[in-house]
Amino acid sequence: MSLEMTAVAGVHDAGRMENLPDPEVAPRAVKRTFTAAYKKRILAEYEATPRGDRSALLRREKLYSSLIGKWKAQAAASPGAPFAAKRPGPKSDTAAKELAALKAVNERLEAQLAQSRKVIDVQAKLSALLEDLSKSADTDPTPMP
Repeated sequence: MSLEMTAVAGVHDAGRMENLPDPEVAPRAVKRTFTAAYKKRILAEYEATPRGDRSALLRREKLYSSLIGKWKAQAAASPGAPFAAKRPGPKSDTAAKELAALKAVNERLEAQLAQSRKVIDVQAKLSALLEDLSKSADTDPTPMP
C-alpha cells in the first residue's frame, strides 16, 4: 500500500479516520405520535384530494394508508371528540369497583347482624333473669305486713 492510497482513503499519519459517521446506534427507536389537530387536518386533506393524488399526500407526510384507515375508524367511533387523549394507566374495571362496593356493604351488614345477635342474646338472658326473680318473689314465705 503506497502513501498515496492511504491519503485517498482518508487516513492521516496518526492512523485515525476522518468524516466517518458515529458508529453508536440510538438505544431505542422513538414511536411517532400525532396530535388530534394533525390527524383532523390530514384526514380532511386526504378526503379532499382526488383518488389518484392521495398517494402523493401520504408520501409527503411519510404516512401509510393503513394509518389513515385507523384514523378514520377512530373518527367514526367517537364523533364528538374523535381523537380525544386517553388517560394513561390501567383501564377502569367497573366489575371490580362494583365487587369492592358490595364487599364493603356486606362487611357493614355482617357487623350490624353480629351486634343484633348480641342484643337479642342479652334480651333473652335478661328475660330469663326477670322470670327467675318473679318466680322467687311469688314463692317468698315472708308475709307482708
